[in-house]
Amino acid sequence: MNTILCKSKIHRARITECDIDYEGSLEINVDYMEEVGMYPYEKILVVNATNGERLETYAIPGPAGTPEFKLNGAAARKGAVGDTIIIVAFGIFAESEVEGFLPKVIVLDENNSIVERKGALKE
Repeated sequence: MNTILCKSKIHRARITECDIDYEGSLEINVDYMEEVGMYPYEKILVVNATNGERLETYAIPGPAGTPEFKLNGAAARKGAVGDTIIIVAFGIFAESEVEGFLPKVIVLDENNSIVERKGALKE
């Protein structure tokens, strides 16, 4: 039997831009994606902690070294600049992989800088 677990999470990111006229997705700093093991165009769940909205979309790699998180297309209606979001990617795991598994998690501050690493990233 397989189960679905959270494998990657970016916690408390702040939306920096919303563009309704762009093809749908969430643009994420590629450095952050690599750090948590999130892939370009991977399906993600975006939870808006500010307004309670939730949406499924895909991750688009954004420029490295920037603090930007851009909601695009129809997804731009689910948030506003400054909203706090949680971004989660899931994986399908065999039962033998579940025990002891920890997702890769980063926590960001109000400027979208990493302030904490948890789970599989913990040193």
